[in-house]
Amino acid sequence: MDWTNKESPRNHIASGNETREGATMAIAINSIIIVLELIGLVLCGRRGGWKILQYYTFLSNLIALLSSVLFLLAGEKAAWLRYAATCLLTMTFLVTLCILVPMGAGFKTMMLTDSGLYYHTLCPILSALSYLLWEGHASAWYLPVVFTFVYGMVMLYLNWKGIVDGPYPFFKIKQQSALATVVWMAALTGVIALISLALACIP
Repeated sequence: MDWTNKESPRNHIASGNETREGATMAIAINSIIIVLELIGLVLCGRRGGWKILQYYTFLSNLIALLSSVLFLLAGEKAAWLRYAATCLLTMTFLVTLCILVPMGAGFKTMMLTDSGLYYHTLCPILSALSYLLWEGHASAWYLPVVFTFVYGMVMLYLNWKGIVDGPYPFFKIKQQSALATVVWMAALTGVIALISLALACIP
């Protein structure tokens, strides 16, 4: 009798247990993310008021908050939003660590202090871990790219009109050359595209 293509009941049980454990971990981490996001929201609101709406960091974390709430309510039906949120938070983490900190913002200030601890460090890391290890995956790679590109264009326009100053150095269109602006936008769009495609390729 040929048993090579058959799986034992014990393997099915083990697989079922792993699935339940993964779901439990995802629920637990998304619950923690919600709490941390709310703490960050309070800290940001106290410091910046309505001006926080200018920041990619705030917007990406707001989407992450909504995605985690939806995940708890709808489970894997929220995979597309959890995917988008994880891409945006990864972008936030990388831009902060690799661009803003070297520009002089300070590692401790940006990554370990006040809302930065939650918005720049803890929430991006937890979101990535939960999505990569314990959640169902989606492949709507264009969503984070479109969001980031539209955000960048809006900020450039508001800076050009003098309505907003920054809030990031690479959006200060009147203080840099046109070439610098084009290079920054191309680089930032390229980074979010790579992040989105990388996460979309995960089975």
